[in-house]
Amino acid sequence: MNIDTRAEFAATPDKVFAMLTDKAFLEEVCQRTHARSYDVIVDGTSIKTSRELPAPDAARPFTGETLTVVEDVAWADAAGDGSRSAVVTLKVPKQPVAFTGRYQLAAGGPGTVLTFTGELKVNVPLLGRKLEEAAAPAVLGGFSTQQQVGTDWLAR
Repeated sequence: MNIDTRAEFAATPDKVFAMLTDKAFLEEVCQRTHARSYDVIVDGTSIKTSRELPAPDAARPFTGETLTVVEDVAWADAAGDGSRSAVVTLKVPKQPVAFTGRYQLAAGGPGTVLTFTGELKVNVPLLGRKLEEAAAPAVLGGFSTQQQVGTDWLAR
C-alpha cells in the first residue's frame, strides 16, 4: 500500500533537519506516540528508534497487546539549496510487516516541507491488503505526531 503525505514547518530546512536529528526531539515523539518503552540512537545522520506501542485492534490477534516498531532513517548530505533526502525503513520484528520509503526535506510552505512516501507491505496470504489498510492509519498517525511535536519544538 502506498503512503504519501507531507508536513510543513515554519523554519528553514537546516533548522528542521537539526530538529529531526535531535535525540531529545525524537524521544519526545516516542513519548507522544504513547510508546510504553523506547530507545533512540542518533549517530550523525543515521537514526534508529525502537518503540513498544499498543497494537492496533486489527493486529492484536497476530501480535498480542503490544508490538515493537523499529525505524531506521539514513539522511543524505544537503544539496546546494539545503534540501535533503533520507531512506526510511520501518519493521515490526517477528511480524511480516515492513515499510520502505523516503523523506524529502526542502524549502517550501511556511519554511520547510517534509514529504514522506513509500510502500507499506504486510506479507500475509489473503489478509495482507486488509492488514495494510488497518496499519496505514498508525503509520500516518506517527508521522502526524512528528509534525505536531515539531511545530511545538520550533515554537519554543
